[in-house]
Formats: sequence, structure tokens, C-alpha cells
Amino acid sequence: MSKQTLKNFTPTRDWVVVEDPRQKESESGIILPEGVSSKLQSNVSKILAVGPECKSASVGDIAMINPTTTGNIIEIGNISYVMIPEHFCMGIFKQ
Repeated sequence: MSKQTLKNFTPTRDWVVVEDPRQKESESGIILPEGVSSKLQSNVSKILAVGPECKSASVGDIAMINPTTTGNIIEIGNISYVMIPEHFCMGIFKQ
């Protein structure tokens, strides 16, 4: 099996893949420990992949996600991402 990456993964239906807020990098590229990054979490994340039935979200957009949402944590190529249904996005900042 070839190495799995997000580039060769497409969500089904109206699912959206966003950055995992638990894995934050500082501006200099340092990955912050989970205890520190949890204090920096916000409900704004970059959309990395979208399913074929998504109507508003596109790859590269920034989504404001309902803060009470519990997404599904997935791991592809040793990197964690969060999958949510598109309707959990409260708004989209188009890029």
C-alpha cells in the first residue's frame, strides 16, 4: 500500500476535513505541546478537504466552526485532522 496522505483522501457526502486545533505550531514552526495549545484553540480552522456534496465549503477556505462541535479525529500519514459535517461550519471566509 502506498503512503497515505491527505492529498489522496476525499471525504464522502458533505464531510469536511479541517486542521486539528490540538496540533498548533508557533509562528516560527515549533509544534506546541497539547497543554499549551489547548489554551490557544479557537473555533476557526482551515478547510483541507471537502466531500462532493459540500455546497459552501471549499479547500483553502477558513471556516468558523460551532464551538460546541465534537468532530471526529482522524490520522492520515501520522498527522491528525478533524472531520466534521459541513453544517457544523457557522460561516466561511472565502480565500
